[in-house]
Amino acid sequence: MLDLGWSELLVIGIVALIVVGPKDLPVMFRKLGEFTGKARRMAREFQSAMNDAARESGVDEVSSDLRKIANPKKYGIDAIKDATKDLTRWEPDETTGPHTKALSEEREAQRAKIEKAQADAALARQARERDALQPDPASPEPPAEPDAPVEKADSA
Repeated sequence: MLDLGWSELLVIGIVALIVVGPKDLPVMFRKLGEFTGKARRMAREFQSAMNDAARESGVDEVSSDLRKIANPKKYGIDAIKDATKDLTRWEPDETTGPHTKALSEEREAQRAKIEKAQADAALARQARERDALQPDPASPEPPAEPDAPVEKADSA
């Protein structure tokens, strides 16, 4: 309101005490409170009268409509919804362009080829790993290692 802190109010109170005197100070504060109350009451009545006049003349409705229109968040979301409404059920056909449907089918075929090639590569990798773990039947058997080392007796 007046943006007064406690220190400013204390200074004003001390000056008022010196200027007015201790006997008349409570009377002055009472009159000041009554004046402040009357001023607030008048301001409240004036504001309510203005609000009633605006409501009667329709300015209130226009004001709310302007707020709705000028809301940037709502406007942005509505514009995006309107712009993307037609894209939700899009199917390529001859009306969207002469090559669109053919291009869509070609891309689908390429995607299927890529998926099949990836699956074949995964199967080949699994087969290589399986073959690496199993011994080759055509390869010669490795020599058997003795179970325990044989100790030679001393000849002496």
